[in-house]
Amino acid sequence: MFLVSALLFGGTFVAAKAGLAHLPPLFFVAVRFDIGAVVLAAFAATRLSRAELRPRTRGDVIGIVATGVIVIGLTNALLFVGQQYVTSGVAAVVFSLNPILTPVFAAFLLSEDGLSARGYAGMALGLFGVALVADPDPAALLGGGPGVPLLSAAAVASALGAVLIRRADATLSSTARTVWGVPLAAVLSHALSLGVGESVPGLSLPPVALAALLYVGVFSGAIAYIAYFALIDEVDATRANLLFYFVPVVSAVGGWALLGETLSAQSLAGFGVIFVGFLLVSGLSVTRSRLLRRLVPERFVDDGPA
Repeated sequence: MFLVSALLFGGTFVAAKAGLAHLPPLFFVAVRFDIGAVVLAAFAATRLSRAELRPRTRGDVIGIVATGVIVIGLTNALLFVGQQYVTSGVAAVVFSLNPILTPVFAAFLLSEDGLSARGYAGMALGLFGVALVADPDPAALLGGGPGVPLLSAAAVASALGAVLIRRADATLSSTARTVWGVPLAAVLSHALSLGVGESVPGLSLPPVALAALLYVGVFSGAIAYIAYFALIDEVDATRANLLFYFVPVVSAVGGWALLGETLSAQSLAGFGVIFVGFLLVSGLSVTRSRLLRRLVPERFVDDGPA
């Protein structure tokens, strides 16, 4: 679930840039979730029963609202509007505040213990690694304009919503909440688009914009969210949101593989820094014996020399 979410979300920044050249941001988000809602409705019709989709408790309703309004709708509205004003690199760095903010909200709303010193060091390393990979222009990162504040608000909304989902303790499955949440996000995005006066008369989309819409609608708008919300339920919001450290890595590798972009030595170093930060926060350890047990059949590890 971690890998699927990171891989599919990783293409969102590139696809958003392609689509935003031809569509107003909030309308783009709204159509994205219109597509996602249709895909999820078809999935639910064939895979989920009415009983599995029916909200029964207050926690179910809170979970659906946190999923659709906050994590999907509000986060993406702020993200797409903010990305108009900054480069993809700057957007990736600012939105990577998400994993740092998540344990803060969790400490207050879930009565969870805060991260250890090792965990905070890992968070800082992860953010530093993202900066190495994204290589943003410092002037754009620190300069004026609404881009960075909007993206920061998106990171806050995403982190807060993930924690609220855990706090809701819903009885509905994460998939059922996603089926309800994506159309809710679509309604919110259309309302925001109309509210700010976005207009799309005589809209004609080139193939690149249609491809971007299909990608963010089907892959990062439906499939990725099913995996992501299942991940939150399976582990916790703090560990689930570590995947946003890997999103710029996926974007960088995808740009290299598909668009012929260059991967610098700095980017490669950033990959390593992100991985070390991930290990520190997750509490995993990588030793020679652990690697051997993962990669080599157990009988060859346990048996001594003949």
